[in-house]
Amino acid sequence: MGDMTERGDFAQLLRAWRERLPPAAVGFPAGNRRTSGLRREEVALLAGVSVDYLIRLEQGRADRPSAQVVAALARALQLSDAEREHMHLAAGLPAPLPDAVPVHIPASVQRLLARLPDVAIGVWTSHWTLLTANDAWRSLLGDMRPGLNLVVAEFTGRAPQVVWADGDSERHERALVSDLRCAQLRYPDDPSVQAVIRELLAVDRFAQLWAEGTVTEHRVQAKTFRHPLVGQLTLDCDVLTVAGTDLRIVTYTAEPGTEDASRFDLVRTLGTVETSPA
Repeated sequence: MGDMTERGDFAQLLRAWRERLPPAAVGFPAGNRRTSGLRREEVALLAGVSVDYLIRLEQGRADRPSAQVVAALARALQLSDAEREHMHLAAGLPAPLPDAVPVHIPASVQRLLARLPDVAIGVWTSHWTLLTANDAWRSLLGDMRPGLNLVVAEFTGRAPQVVWADGDSERHERALVSDLRCAQLRYPDDPSVQAVIRELLAVDRFAQLWAEGTVTEHRVQAKTFRHPLVGQLTLDCDVLTVAGTDLRIVTYTAEPGTEDASRFDLVRTLGTVETSPA
């Protein structure tokens, strides 16, 4: 009986919060709607779940959702920290630990993604796991799915193709290793951080840099990408941090009026394409 009650509470909250969120908050047109909030199809797209599964959740017919699904739904619905905790409890899950790597994206950051379509934006955790990205990012870098870890991708040859100047590739590697070490020190009990480190210690290059214990920072610089349809384009890269969340926002922009800006416009027009790893 308790499990049925939990499903009902979760289903009611899910419907209420979906119908509360205006489409403009996530970059969708208002159009003709039966409700002022989001459609199920839109929430499913934002959260990375199937529409059928979302319907079963809203009807209380699905099994208890995983913590990953609840976290994705909380991000899609732009819940506050208190609402996110309540959603976990309603799903029969423990509330997120205060000492875990933050994965909740504030509504203000989600509005940033929706309202800056000309900027490629990816939102990452402190240990470089992708949480979400906008259309411009996917057009530039391919369909990088949420959950991808950039440090793992870099050291296993699955990162996007970048044309590095002399020494920049090594500096980039060392900065990623340093960031991962900082995340381990800040969140020593988070299993996701430990899982990434265990996986990477089997890679000789990472193991070498990890053993050296180097601590360094990312340098703001331009990056030259190899795009399968438009060739090379050089974009400015900035890494911003969100106060109070420990999230990283990575942005790529082009200098107006340049050939790179024209190519970036074309990339966004073409949309997401398959990209080859470096």
